[in-house]
Amino acid sequence: MSTLTRARCRLGAHPFALDAAIATGVLLCMIAGSFVAPHSSDGVSWQLRTPDPLSLVLMALGAAALVFRRRAPRTVLALAGAASVAESVTGDPRAPVVMCAVVALYTVASATDRPTTWRIGLLTMTVLTGTAMAAGPLPWYAQENLAIFAWTGIGATAGDAVRSRRAFIQAIRERAERAERTREEEARRRVAEERLRIARDLHDVVAHHIALVNVQAGVAAHVMDKRPDQAKEALAHVREASRSALGELRATVGLLRQSGDPEAPTEPAPGLDRLDELAGTFRSAGLRVEVARADQDTELPAAVGLAAYRIVQEALTNVQKHAGTEARAEISVVRVGPHIEITVLDDGSGDDHDPAPGGGHGLLGMRERVTALRGTLTTGPRFGGGFRVHAILPVKPRTSAAEDGRP
Repeated sequence: MSTLTRARCRLGAHPFALDAAIATGVLLCMIAGSFVAPHSSDGVSWQLRTPDPLSLVLMALGAAALVFRRRAPRTVLALAGAASVAESVTGDPRAPVVMCAVVALYTVASATDRPTTWRIGLLTMTVLTGTAMAAGPLPWYAQENLAIFAWTGIGATAGDAVRSRRAFIQAIRERAERAERTREEEARRRVAEERLRIARDLHDVVAHHIALVNVQAGVAAHVMDKRPDQAKEALAHVREASRSALGELRATVGLLRQSGDPEAPTEPAPGLDRLDELAGTFRSAGLRVEVARADQDTELPAAVGLAAYRIVQEALTNVQKHAGTEARAEISVVRVGPHIEITVLDDGSGDDHDPAPGGGHGLLGMRERVTALRGTLTTGPRFGGGFRVHAILPVKPRTSAAEDGRP
């Protein structure tokens, strides 16, 4: 960083000191210009002459007002303009007091909008130039009078250009910040959605298999002494359920691996093609399950198939846990136009059939899965006892992100 840049940064951090320095520089320039005699017999000459005391006072007042140009730009412009008008009327030869008005007009133009700049700029140029032409000691067509018009116009134009550049840079910064916030919000949203999806999968896997393990372990403990063969069969089911749970947990947790990690899961997500296998695991646990399908072997997208599988799994797990030992479950899968309907019914007693006692997440997870695919879910007790879970899923889902036009 150069010395000039460092000095500019230090002055930018202290605007009052910067304005005082600018006012001092303008005062020195005006005093130096007051020694020029533009109308001598030999033309412009750099001869020493003593400025009028009134001109020195007006130059000092105008420069002093510039110190406060950021705090009250219009008031400073009025004071500097009054000093310039007084000098134009009384000064002969005239001192360059108009420099104060030019700097003040630049400040007003850089701090306000374009229509205000036009109004104030035209008013300032008209007043200063008109006064110099009409009431000054020089002829109205003198170059000094035309110079006042030109310099005030330059001050207004330069201030408006600086304001436009600042607004452009600020707009670019705001657009970049907004884009950065949008990227961060999108990243957080995607992380939250992925966390929720993994949590649902873990809940479904654990709840299903642990329920089966619990039932089979209870059966084994009950018949261990009297019917050891049946106990061994129940323990075999426990071993099979635990092995399946570990496999699905490994596949789900494996989704959290980085792309370069070894042993990434390659097994496809479960779908309705494994519905018979799912029903068989519950039958082996003692639950009577019937399956009826009229979906014409519809090939579902992975997201829809997984959601349908998890809904049936969670519904049967709730039947196993809450509907009683004599309960019977019925599963139906039907293709209806662009939708597929999954229904799980049971004829449990209903005495302890709250699917989510104590604020569980079973029904909530099912509802979130269906909502994410723009489907509908209906759950509730059946007339005469039992419980009903009915889900309608689109065969070709539209996620909320795609519909809302989000990236």
